[in-house]
Amino acid sequence: MNSGKTVFAQLMEFLPTYEFHRCVQRYRGDYKIKTFSCWDQYLSMAFAQLTYRESLRDIEACLRAAEPKLYHMGIRGKVSRNTLANANQVRDWRMYEDFAQVLIAKARKLYIHDSFGIDLGHTVYTLDSTTIDLCLALFLWAEFRKHKGAVKLYTLLDLRGSIPTVIVITHGKVHDVNILDQLSIEPGAFYVMDRGYLDFARLHRIHESGAFFVTRAKRNFRFKRLYSQKIDKSTGVQCDQTVVPENFYAKKDYPSKLRRIRYYDTENDTRLVFLTNNFTLPAKTIADLYRCRWHVELFFKWIKQHLRIKAFYGTTENAVKTQVWIAVSVYVLVAIVKKLLKLDQSLYTILQILSVTLFEKTPILRAFSRVEYERWERDMANQLTLFD
Repeated sequence: MNSGKTVFAQLMEFLPTYEFHRCVQRYRGDYKIKTFSCWDQYLSMAFAQLTYRESLRDIEACLRAAEPKLYHMGIRGKVSRNTLANANQVRDWRMYEDFAQVLIAKARKLYIHDSFGIDLGHTVYTLDSTTIDLCLALFLWAEFRKHKGAVKLYTLLDLRGSIPTVIVITHGKVHDVNILDQLSIEPGAFYVMDRGYLDFARLHRIHESGAFFVTRAKRNFRFKRLYSQKIDKSTGVQCDQTVVPENFYAKKDYPSKLRRIRYYDTENDTRLVFLTNNFTLPAKTIADLYRCRWHVELFFKWIKQHLRIKAFYGTTENAVKTQVWIAVSVYVLVAIVKKLLKLDQSLYTILQILSVTLFEKTPILRAFSRVEYERWERDMANQLTLFD
């Protein structure tokens, strides 16, 4: 690495700039732009994510204080809060979504052989959503309750590496099951969901696509048992049945057979009932797959703690989606750097180190190697961690 470059510039070198400019051209992002390009906008917003800036004024003050270094950081245009606010408001957020998808594809290739705790040759996705509360007086488009605004962040997470593969941002009134209509189902993959996504017509579409689903049954689920499989009760499995829905509409929407598994969770003293269309895996493995659904909950808690997606720099829908997608791309970029540089530190530690070394002119590997991160990790043991 060139020791004359700042850590921020070295980090940004891991970005595929050619693909970024292709995404910009696709939506004519730089059309009639002379002084503050989309690349400048992206770098400014990435800087805000990495250094935990609270507002546009905060971003402007920090970058102007380091103005002699901005050119070497890759920022050519003059940064002002008005220019950045206007860029977030009017420049199409979809170009940052497309660029994030480029990074996601790259990260998935790097983490494809990582284990998530279950020895399974299939790709496993977990789907869930999180709600981000907003002020309805400012975010008029994000109506959720009568006097409350919110957006929902739906995420399809690849358990190998905890990489978000699909992210859909909607206002708070959208029902969870509607998101299943926007997914491109991958044959042979597993989709793990909670019972909020239990819709038999949509589950049958997954079944017809050659994929598998694992979800929980609702309490009022009526079924007809066809036969039962032998079980080992020492594993916690209480029954393993082949059933068909008995309710008229459920039977109409899902005419195929279902596998019903009842499992006793000794840790939480609860009984769980799972539904799946996979009849080959052991019942205990199905229960373990559903346990892995909590990876997406951990992902939501982690990004809310360590990325700027709860407080927004703009109030329009375009500004909110721009900020979220740039935050996601920064998250994936750091995951890529961790894998390529073979860093042992957790993602949390890497972000903390980057936040205080971005302006230093030192090789990026030295910035991580000189830190006594083992003691740091022990002191921060109560923090949420990913990529351990």
